[in-house]
Amino acid sequence: MEKQAYITEEEREKCRKVIDAFTELYEIEDEDILVVDVGRYGFIKLQCYTPSYGFEVLDTYTDSNSLFEGLWNEWLSLNVFLLAKEMQLDDILYEDVFNILPKEKQSELIGRKDDFAKKAGINP
Repeated sequence: MEKQAYITEEEREKCRKVIDAFTELYEIEDEDILVVDVGRYGFIKLQCYTPSYGFEVLDTYTDSNSLFEGLWNEWLSLNVFLLAKEMQLDDILYEDVFNILPKEKQSELIGRKDDFAKKAGINP
């Protein structure tokens, strides 16, 4: 009996392009994000590693558009968080931090989505 595949080979290739487009996300120091190819099951995004427990958060993806949106949201959230930390805004909500940024900075951050989409070959 043949085992069921949850992702097509075409979608697997598209997902690999998405993963490659977000390389800078995996290189951020102190950020534990890893996307792993798990064969016929698709891809898993692993986050928040602790030695005693392992990865605390995982999301499974079987299509490139969902993977793109998941990584985009992670990239945007992380960069807004880093800006808040830099501005010493510890006790403020994510949406509030984004809204107090200068419009130019907001546009710059949002504009990166198109950059990632082009690298990944995705239409956001």
